[in-house]
Amino acid sequence: MNGFLIDLDGTLYRGHEPIPGAAAFLQWLQQEQLPYLLVTNNSSRTPEQVAEHLQALGMEVPAAAVYTSSQAAAQYLTEQRAGQRVHMIGEDGLRIALDAAGFALDGTTTPDYVVQGIDRSFTYGKLTEAVRHLKHGATYVLTNPDRLLPSDGGLMPGAGSLAASITAASGVEPVVIGKPSPIIMAYAIDRLGLPSADVWVIGDNVHTDIRGGAMAGCRTALVLTGVATPDNVHEQLASAGLTPDLVCTDLPHFIAQLRGL
Repeated sequence: MNGFLIDLDGTLYRGHEPIPGAAAFLQWLQQEQLPYLLVTNNSSRTPEQVAEHLQALGMEVPAAAVYTSSQAAAQYLTEQRAGQRVHMIGEDGLRIALDAAGFALDGTTTPDYVVQGIDRSFTYGKLTEAVRHLKHGATYVLTNPDRLLPSDGGLMPGAGSLAASITAASGVEPVVIGKPSPIIMAYAIDRLGLPSADVWVIGDNVHTDIRGGAMAGCRTALVLTGVATPDNVHEQLASAGLTPDLVCTDLPHFIAQLRGL
């Protein structure tokens, strides 16, 4: 049996617009009773919020089928067993995931970790505080390395852009959790309960989705509906130095190609 790890933004939707064929693809997975997980580097939303967003776009997905970089970061910290005090730079999705895992977030003057995700209220003061904690020995954990994010109004800086400033000032490189990191990939594959060779990773970004899947030993399918497009796909593949198992115009095309294998 095949399982599927599926990206969100650029694969199922673009901002507040569903990508044609995405709802039918999810219905196909559910009708065929194929195991799947929606894996996102976005740390700002909870799984429940992601499910609500998808529902508003006409896609019915349970929150349990969503796995975020915030959840993966909390799982990683729990496994480290190296302290419970966290200085967080991020938004509700990260805060809720860390709180649910039992980490102390408020009033921490000597944290064990600085955990950073996307933070659209990032300031010089937050940068200063993070750098001081890292200089005093805190471990730096980054939810995801994305430097740019697609939005309704165009590209915007992502968590990786904030991380670049923190790393430049502190000299400390973070532990990266999100795609293409093997950390989130291993957690997601484990949740599916399948060997990695039986898992398809589907996404629109060669550098995160496809690289992460390839490094994890999964089969990979690039869809040309987001970062990768019919116009730039050759440039994208050349810059990444990767060749996906399948290159598909969209998700219905993926189903058609999968049936032909």
